[in-house]
This record gives sequence, structure tokens and C-alpha cells, in this order.
Amino acid sequence: MDYKMALADVLYDQLKDHLKKSKLLNMIEIPKFANMGDLAFPCFELANIYRKSPQNIALELVQNVELSNCFQNAVAASGYINVFLNKSEVSSRIIQEVISRKEKYGDINIGNQNVITIDFSSPNIAKPFSMGHLRSTVIGNALALLSEKCGYKPIRINHLGDWGTQFGKLIVAYKKWGEEQKVRQNPIKELLKLYIQFHEEAEQDTDLNDQGRLWFKRLEEGNEEALELWKWFRDESLKEFSKIYTLLGVNFDSTHGEAFYNDKMEQVVHLLDDMQLLKESEGAKIVEINNDSPPCLIKKKDGTTLYATRDLAAAIYRQNHYGFVKSLYVVGNEQTLHFKQLFEVLMRMGYTWHEGLMHIPFGMMLKDGKKMSTRKGKVVLLEQVLIDAINIAKKNIIMKNPELEYKDTVARQVGVGAVIFHDLKNDRLNNIEFSIEDMLRFEGETGPYVQYTHARASSILKKGKYEESNEKFADITDDEAWSIIKNLMAFPVVIKRAFNEYDPSQIAKYVLELSKAFNKYYGSVRILDDHERKQARLSLVFAVQIVLKEGLRLLGIEAPKEM
Repeated sequence: MDYKMALADVLYDQLKDHLKKSKLLNMIEIPKFANMGDLAFPCFELANIYRKSPQNIALELVQNVELSNCFQNAVAASGYINVFLNKSEVSSRIIQEVISRKEKYGDINIGNQNVITIDFSSPNIAKPFSMGHLRSTVIGNALALLSEKCGYKPIRINHLGDWGTQFGKLIVAYKKWGEEQKVRQNPIKELLKLYIQFHEEAEQDTDLNDQGRLWFKRLEEGNEEALELWKWFRDESLKEFSKIYTLLGVNFDSTHGEAFYNDKMEQVVHLLDDMQLLKESEGAKIVEINNDSPPCLIKKKDGTTLYATRDLAAAIYRQNHYGFVKSLYVVGNEQTLHFKQLFEVLMRMGYTWHEGLMHIPFGMMLKDGKKMSTRKGKVVLLEQVLIDAINIAKKNIIMKNPELEYKDTVARQVGVGAVIFHDLKNDRLNNIEFSIEDMLRFEGETGPYVQYTHARASSILKKGKYEESNEKFADITDDEAWSIIKNLMAFPVVIKRAFNEYDPSQIAKYVLELSKAFNKYYGSVRILDDHERKQARLSLVFAVQIVLKEGLRLLGIEAPKEM
């Protein structure tokens, strides 16, 4: 039940001549402090309408309002109507709703099974999967899970960076300094070494960049040697990426990279030309955007294509293939101009579906305050971070719970969960300073803290031999329990807001708050000792366990029952 809506219904009877119900609903707030009530309605906007003080309006409304049985009472205070919910009634309803719906609690069908394509992760082949790629991967995966929760059908797309001038550079580097045997033994490490060497040498020998561009042109023209090397680099990269995605529990519906659109770009260029949108500038082909933005470069003067050309082809292909209502691009802040140009060109081409295209930007993963750079060799390998996290988790398990049966499985769940949660608890647009120490702390606002709370709830249920019942529990009225109930009540609202704002950090912050409320309750109430209230209290614990597990799942994190 939506208690904000219930209060809006009650107040609307008194205010319908002056306020629309939607406006009234939006005015209802949640007070900062528990002693000020569970919901509050400010009367300040009504002062001009009624020509009375907000305090007097609040007093009159409180006297005339008829509360339903889900509300205990309402009081006027400082121009607000502060409303207190009926703890017994509401506790019973919320617990029963969570337990009856289980993992479906919080589901909202605002998507009607319409398709959302989500372009995320998208690492460059022939380069290692670094910590710099973590953000797009885990944010995109969480948004896909959230969109499912909200009734959409997500199509997860890994738009691999498998085309572009960098492959011409890599071919040059391999032909000059590479050794086939070394590359076959350790492909990504050796290819990275060659890529770094190329850029170091190119600082002294600028001719190398021209050679790189030449080899990429040959690659675009179908040169046999260039294509053979490119395919080898791509295949080896995909094997390495697969290990990372398996560890993270991330999967994709499409792995069409940039190269997939090679035979689809010329059609886009012809279309732009036919629409008289394509113009020539210093030998290159461009589409002018507006006075505020630089033009969108479609073809370089040497005839090679660019990101924009491929992304135009990709957007048109995805709309034709999937018929999406929204298309999300989970790509860093630094690409904001690129997507602004892309969406503008599609609008000028007359595609009305361009309105559903959204760039979901995020801040950078920094190392020592600076952006990680593959060119300069300043990378932290994600696979190594995950392995370190799993090893540290296993050491903690051996020290704290040596009898735990599935140590390796739990260590993987906790270690990987720690890395994912460390990213997703941060506001999406903020930069994050990479720190393995912070990431792997197992106390405070961390993934392991939430996972441990879930395991604690599971342990209590096991010790209490909890069994589900249809019995109505109406005696959970103490303040510590009420804090949990209000958190449980907020879950569907948080899900909707996190999806609408494309911000998984709201789910991370939510499970932290629920964990804190539950651990406070656990510390002050002897859950299993009071026989009369034991079943009711265990039902509350079960509801917490359900919601913590589902909240973690929406972040792409597993919830072990033991730790």
C-alpha cells in the first residue's frame, strides 16, 4: 500500500477546490526526525489561497481531516501537518506483503515489457580489462537489472572497441617489435607492452603515427595480413574478457563490436548525403550541428570512418532490430560531446525515436588523483583486483569461521561483491579514487557489511526454526522495529527513483540503511528469547533477509547465507 497516496486521498477531500491530487501528492514529505511523524504536509503554499497563516491552515485541516485506520493521528506543528502511521496495522501489512511477494516485492510494471537497449562495458580489444572499465560494466549491469525490475525487457550490448586507428598502430608495433611466440604465450600482456612502446617511440618518431593510420586504412580496405592479425588480437582478447565477466556475473545479449557495423556505414553516409546534411570541410565529411557545438565528423580526409559513423549505424541497426523505446549508453563523462552530436544528427535525419536515446555518464576511476592511461602503462588490472579481493575474503573467512563449508564460493561472493559495491555506492557522476584498502575493508559502508547482515538474518531464521505462516502479526511496534518497517516500506519507491534517475547508488545506500536499522534492532532486542513475540520477530527478520538479498541482486551482488 502507498501510504503517501492514502494521505493524499484524505487531504484531497479538504483541498480539491485548490489543488490537483498529483500536486498534493508531490508536496507530501518524509520528516527528517522520527518524532516529527512518518509523513508531513507543508501548508505554506496554501497561505496565499486561504489568506491565512500556514499554522492556522494546518490547525484547521487537522481538525477536519478524517484519518483511515492506517493512520494513528495527525498534529499541526509550525505550518506542517505531521502524520503518524498506525505501527501495528502498517507493520503487519508490510511484513505480509514482503513475505508473500518475496523477490517480487518492489516490482513495478512501468515498462510494459518494452525494450531498452543498454550499451555498457565495451572494452577495447588487445588491451587488458583494467579498473577503468569496471564502472561502465557494473553500472550498466545494475541498470539492466533495475529495468527488468521495472517491467522493461533489457538488451545488454557489449559494443566492443574492436576497430579504429589504434589497431593500425598495434599492427605496426607487432610487425616492428613483436615476437609471435611471446604473444601466443601471454597475448594481452605482450600486446599491451607493444601498444605502450608504440606511443613512447612515436613521441620521438612522428612517422610512426602515419604508419599506424596507413595500416588501419589497409585494414578497412580488407588487406589480408591486417585482417588476420586483427582477428587474432580480437579472439585472444575475448577469451580474457570472458574470465572477467564470469567472475563479475555479467552477461550480454549482443557482443557486436564496432567492426560489425563496417558494412552498414556507407549506407548511413549515402543517407546523410541524400538528405543534404553531409558537407565537406578541409577534405573531410561533416554534419554541422549548431552554433554551440563543433561539427560531427563522419569521414576523415583519407576516407576512413570514425566513432560517430559507426555509432550512427549502430543506433539505426538497433532500432530496426530491437524496436527499443529507450537506448542507454553507459559511457564516461568525457564522451558527452560525442553523444550530443550523435543524438543531434539522428534528430536531423528525422528519426523520432532519437528522443529515447540517453547518454548515462559517470565519473572516472582515478589512480593517485589522475586518470588511468593504457598508453602510458598506468593501469590497474581488474582481474588482479578481483583475485586479490577473493583471497583476502578467504583469509577472513578462515580466521573468523574456519568451519564454513563452502569457503571458496563464499570468498568469491564476498570478494567480488566488495569490488562492485565499492563502485556502486558512489554517486554515478563522482570520480572515484582507486584504493584497494578502501575497497576491501570489511567493516563500515561496504558490500561485505551488507552481505554479513544478510547472513546474520539467515542464521537467526535457522536457529529460530522459522516457518512461514499466514498468521497476522500486529505487535511489532517498538522504535527499533519501526525503523526497519519504514525502510522496508521505502524499497519500491527507491527502486523507481533509482531507475528513473539511472542511479544504482540509491539501491546501495538503501541496503546500507536497512542493514544499519536491522543491526541496531539485533543489538537491542533478544529476538529468540520472547516466546510470545518470537514468530512475529522472525517474520520481520525474514522480510529483511528477502529485501537485502533482492537489493544486492539489483546491484549484481550475491548474498551468501553464511560467512
